Amino acid sequence: MSIQLKEVSCRRDMRRFIELPFSLYDGDPLYVPHLLSERKEFFDPTANPLFEFTEAKYFLALDEGGRPVGRISAHVNRRHNDYWEERTGFFGFFEATERPEVARRLFGAAEQWLASQGMALARGPFNFSTNEECGLLVEGFDYPPALMMPYNPPYYAGLITGLGYRKAKDLVACYYDCRGDIPEYLTRFSARVQERLPVTVRMLDRSRFEEEVRTAFGVYNRAWAANWGFVPMTEAEFAYMARALKPIVEPSLVLIAELEGEPVGFSVALPDYNPVFKKMAGRIFPFGIFHYLLGRRRLGSVRVITMGVVEEHRRRGIDILMIYHTFKNGIARGYLQGEFSWILEDNVMLLRAMERMGAQRRKTYRIYEKNL
Repeated sequence: MSIQLKEVSCRRDMRRFIELPFSLYDGDPLYVPHLLSERKEFFDPTANPLFEFTEAKYFLALDEGGRPVGRISAHVNRRHNDYWEERTGFFGFFEATERPEVARRLFGAAEQWLASQGMALARGPFNFSTNEECGLLVEGFDYPPALMMPYNPPYYAGLITGLGYRKAKDLVACYYDCRGDIPEYLTRFSARVQERLPVTVRMLDRSRFEEEVRTAFGVYNRAWAANWGFVPMTEAEFAYMARALKPIVEPSLVLIAELEGEPVGFSVALPDYNPVFKKMAGRIFPFGIFHYLLGRRRLGSVRVITMGVVEEHRRRGIDILMIYHTFKNGIARGYLQGEFSWILEDNVMLLRAMERMGAQRRKTYRIYEKNL
């Protein structure tokens, strides 16, 4: 008997779509599940502002007994296509057993729907865009995923390339173990920047959280405007993401760079809660909350998830200055390891800076594409 395909059309189907990774990764020591409550809200068109400009279809693959053995999304982001003047559709949330027919049926359905929407290219995985999780892990399978970074088994790459997909771009994750010391290069370079520029790097004021989010939003779309694959966020979308992250924000690791009082850059590093989330096993109650309350006191690693400077003030060292303050503030609070992720493979300047600091390339995530 062959694999059956089912379009997600009701709450029960969506619940099966969301919960599928729990069975596929059962027993995997590295997999970290999302919180089920967070995922339900994330996929809710009435709650997530992303759906104001994104149309999505979801598909499940069922085995001969009717059990889910794979899933995929197909989505069209109108803001992406308007911004880049493209007809690109996307796939995401791909999970499947190693049976090639599962991937073939899932991708076939996703591609057919994207083509019916007038798309000329399929690209992914994006869950749903570069502003969320993206990329397929292709190197670094011996290490657990950092907060909000994907994880998948090695065989996924073969399934995707076997269906005619080619590499579009690689994303790099760099790891650093500072052992309590700020890299000498950072200290020296930052001092020179501070001498020649009237730059202030300050931490997030949690008492003015919504105002600070608006300040960061004013920088974000300007700073990342030319980055490959970037999709400008709406203010509502940016605020939604900020509210979701607020419970795990460490204010001293969210930095805003100001030049003569004007915000010109910001960076966000978050404590890596993944060891805690793994113990929570996708659920806050009845016991997950205790893992959260106890585990958050023992975290020793961070993930630097975003950092940018507006174009007119780049190449002046402001980004390095923010990295320096991230190290300084993180070490003061006991965070001695970190992951910088992700970095575009052709962002030579930043990758070179990572190397000079002693950071190691640990993981590679790949974006694929295929003509429709």
